[in-house]
Order: sequence, then structure tokens, then C-alpha cells
Amino acid sequence: MSAESGNGEEVRKTGLEGTGLPLPGGSHGSVRCAGSDPQLRQMLDSLRSSKSSAVINYGASWCGVCSQILPPFCRFSNEFKNLTFIYAHVDECPETTQNIRYTPTFHFYRDGERVDEMFGAGEERLRDRLWLHS
Repeated sequence: MSAESGNGEEVRKTGLEGTGLPLPGGSHGSVRCAGSDPQLRQMLDSLRSSKSSAVINYGASWCGVCSQILPPFCRFSNEFKNLTFIYAHVDECPETTQNIRYTPTFHFYRDGERVDEMFGAGEERLRDRLWLHS
């Protein structure tokens, strides 16, 4: 998704803003966005070293199911405060996400290790999995 800057140059929006979804102000909760491979690698390294619990939503702006689950994912970040929420757009992080075969895919981390994976969406299903890992 692109927008025009004040001087006529096109500026590419990334992360949650790049999805083009109507996410009202403040609805992003505490979701951190990985807008590039180095940024996602840094977030993954931080997760491993901090040993905190986290969930990563691997999605894409062109994926209809991803667009449906992203607003609840953002809301859940306010509900499950002890989890770190990360959104990674597969097109913005192509190297780091090359093994992601389905969108959306959710990876759950505990003590720095990936402990669970969920494919597809479903708000209640995601809430149950977040509760399990929180």
C-alpha cells in the first residue's frame, strides 16, 4: 500500500498500516510490527533471549482470512497483557517467512522456544489458544 508524501514522492506503508484495513486509532493495542527481515530477526532474537511468552501472526494484506482475524488479534493484545504480540507481513519479511506456507499462521513462544502453531483463523479458536499460552 502506498501514499504520497508532501513533496510528491510515493511512500510505501508497512506493518499494520500497510494492510489497508480500517483499524481505528488505538485498536492496534500492543501489537509490534515487523516491517522487514532484519526487524523480524531482531524480534525473534529478543524473544529467545528474554524467554517471554509471545504470539506471532504471519499474514498478508492480500489474504482475506488474514484481514478478518487481524482486528481481533489487535484487540486480544489488550486482553492478554502477559503475551507479546507481533504481526509479520510475509511479503515484507520474505527471507524470514519463507517456511510459512499458509496465511494466517500463528506461532506461539514460551521461554524463548516455539511451542505451538495454528493455521487459519477463527476468533474463538485464537482466543482459546492465547488463553492456553498466557
